[in-house]
Amino acid sequence: MESVLLCSKVVPRGTPLERNRKFSFRHLNKHLKCNSLPAASRNTPSLRSFEAIKGPSSLRFAPSPVRKGLSFLPKCSISTSTVSDSDNPFVTKFRQLVNKVSQLKVKPLDAVKLTLLLSVLTLAAKKIATLVFNPFFWMYFSWTWLFWPWFIALGLAGYGVYCFRKHWLGEANAFEQLGIVTSVFTWLTLVPPAYFNGYLEGWPFVFFLAYHYFFFFNVSVRKRLYGDYYARNHDPKWDVDTPLWSRVLFGVGVVVGHWLAAFEGPELHRLPGGWANVGIWGLIVVTMLMHYDSTLYLARYSEKVVVPTDVVQFGPYRWVRHPIYASAMLLFATYCTALRAPLSLLFLVAVCLVYYSKKAKMEEELMVESFGQRYLDYADKVRHKFIPFVY
Repeated sequence: MESVLLCSKVVPRGTPLERNRKFSFRHLNKHLKCNSLPAASRNTPSLRSFEAIKGPSSLRFAPSPVRKGLSFLPKCSISTSTVSDSDNPFVTKFRQLVNKVSQLKVKPLDAVKLTLLLSVLTLAAKKIATLVFNPFFWMYFSWTWLFWPWFIALGLAGYGVYCFRKHWLGEANAFEQLGIVTSVFTWLTLVPPAYFNGYLEGWPFVFFLAYHYFFFFNVSVRKRLYGDYYARNHDPKWDVDTPLWSRVLFGVGVVVGHWLAAFEGPELHRLPGGWANVGIWGLIVVTMLMHYDSTLYLARYSEKVVVPTDVVQFGPYRWVRHPIYASAMLLFATYCTALRAPLSLLFLVAVCLVYYSKKAKMEEELMVESFGQRYLDYADKVRHKFIPFVY
């Protein structure tokens, strides 16, 4: 196959001119380099070696006028040198990256985890970008009304399981513990109403933040008393826990109760607003104050927040013997009230009463063992465990 070089209107310097404007190199496996030289040097005979190599018949040039305004003409030469990979900046950068990764001594399993994490983050970024640049999203968007992105819920669930595994092994840091709590509260307060309504509006956002604030009171009390958020070493006998199956059933009951509330209640945009919700806001404030005061009084009369040093009879403990558990039940009841789900409210209260009654009995036995008659007198004075004047 014959290679053809079109000379355009530029005459290579030192080249015999003929009427044909084409010349051929045929099967020369060479690289052709063109270097620009001044027009004054075009009369030097440098291309006659081509005639010696290929013969006069295979190298022919045609006369052509020089383009006006062109002060220099290309110099054509043949080179057998090739560009090596080391001169390629992309290959060099890639090799440097490989060397850095090899120096980190990354295990294959860690590399797989990192790859999966990067894949999830890439997918999430793509979904978020698609959502943000969707005009229909901004048409219906507001800070209290948001179409629910399922990929965020699934991503939080996966991250929560990963953090819970590390917590189970005793390796979770503060941020990973926060990830566990956030993923749980997402699937309690946001996902159920989003699933049954197709969007989120109003109260689910409020209770998502309220649940975080409520269950971090214990941590905030540690910060107030000791200056940090970490638990202290203490006597393990005060870590009162029911059997594992009981805790699992309680957790399942709480989750089912929240999903029933989202299913039972009306659509979110049909919930009344304005002054009709003043009572719900009042219940939220009472719940928060009750839980905070109970935790603070208990911590003041306890060693390392956990081990009690005296029988607490102040604040909410004047009305019920276990106000912390009572405030948790009141929070769940307020959530069901906000969603207008009375049957779910009764279900959640029943689940809490069964579980907390068993746990409160174990704690009271330990208190009697530690404080004796002093706690028995307090129990006679404050007869109700959870609900004032009722139970």
